[in-house]
Amino acid sequence: VQLVESGGGLVQPGGSLRLSCAPSERVFSINDMGWYRQAPGKQRELVGYADSVKGRFTISRDNAKNTVYLQMNSLKPEDTAVYYCTADIQTRPSGNWYRSWGQGTQVTVSS
Repeated sequence: VQLVESGGGLVQPGGSLRLSCAPSERVFSINDMGWYRQAPGKQRELVGYADSVKGRFTISRDNAKNTVYLQMNSLKPEDTAVYYCTADIQTRPSGNWYRSWGQGTQVTVSS
């Protein structure tokens, strides 16, 4: 089961975007949903706990929809990156858990 992100795009500095992520099909259980990002030439980093996004980015989750959101405000050019969703998924009762990733969505902050 893959995760599917949406909501990326081009935005001007100071603007906002909201990313969404949900499984591509029905799952039995899903945990530890979160976001990473990777800028060109840099390592992938965990979003949400980075000092650079504190006070600007908010992660929320709709458990009924198995969806996680990343609200990004006051965007800066240095936020430009591919944003990836990740989660631990269990597809059936007593089944194995595995970590799934989305394909990534591009966020570009530029005037």
